[in-house]
Amino acid sequence: MPWREGHRTDLGDLLAAAESAAPVDAVDVLTVELAKAVGATEVRLLIADFSGNALVRLTTHAGDLAADSRVHGQEIAQRLALAGTPYETALRSQQVVIDGDPHAGPVRAIAPVTNRGEAIGVVELALPEPPDGQTERYLAAAAKAFAFVLVANRRFTDLFAWGQRSVPLSLAAEIQHRLLPDAFTCDAGQFTLAGWVEPAGEVGGDTFDYSLDRTTLHLSMTDAMGHEVDAALLATLLVGCLRNTRRAGAGLAAQAQAANQALFTRARPDQFVTGQLARIDLNTATAHIINAGHPLPLRVRAGRVEALPLAPDPPFGMFADTTYRVQQIPLEAGDRLVFLTDGVLDRNTAAADNIAADLAEAGDLHPRELVQQLTRALLRVTGGHLTDDATVLCLDWNGGPPSANPT
Repeated sequence: MPWREGHRTDLGDLLAAAESAAPVDAVDVLTVELAKAVGATEVRLLIADFSGNALVRLTTHAGDLAADSRVHGQEIAQRLALAGTPYETALRSQQVVIDGDPHAGPVRAIAPVTNRGEAIGVVELALPEPPDGQTERYLAAAAKAFAFVLVANRRFTDLFAWGQRSVPLSLAAEIQHRLLPDAFTCDAGQFTLAGWVEPAGEVGGDTFDYSLDRTTLHLSMTDAMGHEVDAALLATLLVGCLRNTRRAGAGLAAQAQAANQALFTRARPDQFVTGQLARIDLNTATAHIINAGHPLPLRVRAGRVEALPLAPDPPFGMFADTTYRVQQIPLEAGDRLVFLTDGVLDRNTAAADNIAADLAEAGDLHPRELVQQLTRALLRVTGGHLTDDATVLCLDWNGGPPSANPT
């Protein structure tokens, strides 16, 4: 599809049009304006659901109601399987995919909607003829505009969160989900990270968290003992304390000590949380890690998988006077660190013996894909019945100077 005079709409104008609309209407306005800009007969946004296995189309048109749709008031959410589709190809390749004859006739163009590596969904356009290279580049940029609009406007409405829930969340799962970071993936020059939680039937209290400042990447992975609301509330106490002390500028050992005291004084005597806290110094390429009774992280270096040599300290909340050791692990460009909860390593699932081989074979996968591949493999082995949450956090250290970090 060649560009026509006056055909192109500046991306700033697209964003301005969306910003002038109400939060729940911003995406609809953007789709209308993009359709005008490229002569599309239809533009649809599909967002990834919480399972990671499907996309969801949100609409208010009754004619779009299908057998597998959910309805809330005038809102309709239609679930579309992801595996083996052009949508999956677009998300994996992070490129615009043309579905149809590339030389003639109507086609579908599918552009990934991504923000710093977080795969939010795709934009699908029905075009009367195949797009040329310039149009494809414009569509890729417009898809980025959709990402910004979604990230900005989902703060003001439950619509998008409702749409992503193709399976209802229990109260414990709701609490657990609120403890997780807003984005499960972050591409940031020196590093790329991604996390995933696959909850058990009875939520087990797993969490992961991260935050980035100018010189430091902060990471945590925790596993609260117990299940359901008790575990979720225990995790809430711990994560809240870690965030509070981190945001106050406390060092790693002080964060751990405060979290331990918070649990010891407020939780029941039989309650505790295992976990690991880490700070990655972006200037020195060094990981500083506290290991509070948690399964050891794995490092993949030059194809070799080994557990990091971290000495264990007691879990948080077990003893009042615990002193937590900050242990240093130097990083090399190309290192991959994988933090896991015991739900992934449970030998009853028969997955523990294979995880090192899986990691060695998955060196070319983006962390976003790796964390989901590991948890999906676990679901296959268990027949979808997990006895404990399975959580994975993957950090790829790309190296380079801090100036390469586009914060």
